[in-house]
Amino acid sequence: MSKKYIITLSREFGSLGRPIARKLSEFLGIDYYDREIVEKTAENLGLPLEVIKNTEEKVQSRFFAMGFPLGTGATDQQDQIFSEQARIIRDMTDKGSCIIVGRCSDYILCNEKNCYRIYVYSPLEDRYRNCVDYLHIDPNEARKMIAKVDKARKAYHLHYAGYLPGDEAGHDLMINSSVMGVDGTARCLEKVIRVRFGLEDGTRS
Repeated sequence: MSKKYIITLSREFGSLGRPIARKLSEFLGIDYYDREIVEKTAENLGLPLEVIKNTEEKVQSRFFAMGFPLGTGATDQQDQIFSEQARIIRDMTDKGSCIIVGRCSDYILCNEKNCYRIYVYSPLEDRYRNCVDYLHIDPNEARKMIAKVDKARKAYHLHYAGYLPGDEAGHDLMINSSVMGVDGTARCLEKVIRVRFGLEDGTRS
């Protein structure tokens, strides 16, 4: 069995970082954690899971949840949620090699041994087309949604990590997903990860 390694993948809204992360986990044969982090946090803190599920059934609210993954409550509650989330993320990485999507994982795991931090971005117009064609957001709302989510993620990440989500100092690799698309970007990242950690094809940790 090869050594354990951790990948964090942060992304711009509309860059398709989530499906890229999912594909990358399939190519590498490792676990992938995303919404499970939010659901586990809600469970541990006694927040109503049914409310979360019902909210996500509504398209507008679902994308709002993407932008504000930990809610918009008072600061002390947000701090409590962030602390619990960080604990859950560390517990998940203790289980073995995995990919953690977003939620300041690049900061939370910055001192973790064998952690590789990736940031996925793409030009604004490509993000707009992805929002419309891939995420099926109303064309009249897509640009507003991008601006709103960008603002929220920047504020959240700056508050807890101390740097902006796209700051190169917080990442080991930054990649433009518009060049190769979802599969191509995931395949490129797979090769980088295999070289970085000395993995053979088909290795699972």
